[in-house]
Amino acid sequence: MTYRFNFMMWRIRNVLQLLTVYYLWVAVTPQNGQIFGYSRPLILTYVLGASFVGSIVFSTRTQEMGDNINNGELSQFLIKPLRYLEYWFARDIGDKLFNVSFAVVELLVFYLILRPSIFLQNHLTILFFTVLAVIFAVIMNFFIGSLLGMIAFWSPEVWAPRFIFFTLVSFFAGGLFPLDILPVYLQRIFAILPFSYLQYFPIKIYFGQLSSSDLLFGFAVAFFWSIVLYLIVTIVWKRGLKEYSSEGN
Repeated sequence: MTYRFNFMMWRIRNVLQLLTVYYLWVAVTPQNGQIFGYSRPLILTYVLGASFVGSIVFSTRTQEMGDNINNGELSQFLIKPLRYLEYWFARDIGDKLFNVSFAVVELLVFYLILRPSIFLQNHLTILFFTVLAVIFAVIMNFFIGSLLGMIAFWSPEVWAPRFIFFTLVSFFAGGLFPLDILPVYLQRIFAILPFSYLQYFPIKIYFGQLSSSDLLFGFAVAFFWSIVLYLIVTIVWKRGLKEYSSEGN
């Protein structure tokens, strides 16, 4: 809570985005009909679920990695007996728990006021795979955020690339709408990229709409990208340290 105003504005932004997307889908979805194969309860559950998953996945402290590099504070970490990336991953988990506690309250108030019809999943196996998919999403997003933070090794401008990137990711991850309403060829492209596994994939698992083969393929792709992103982060980190310099620290 050191930066209380920043945190408050982050939460207000999430609530406003949720309300905007929610009322958009309420306006275009028939009361007792379907749109793009989704009934109103399903599409509204998707909106709420994507908001909750987004609160877990996209809350991060990795932007501070770029600040550490730019202002020379990285030197203080390098002389300590700790692993820098693991340290920030632990910070990330703490930040996510903090944001999730607020997200739960916000969604609860949202539900009590608007009383939307939603779909509740009670199959324990499906819920287990949903949680597993969220864990993969958290890992991938951490590596992506770390890579963006490491831009500071070569450029002092870190905020703008992060802002542009995560604005695009909110689209590619399925945070605004289900990706399966897009043309089939786009769905196939998104299926081999890591971004749809940050929000869309966990929600589709929660709905129980994925076959065993789709589930296996999705987790295989998520695992593949987790490994690839880890290797890229490791390589960029080692090369970045060769470029790093710090005066007065």
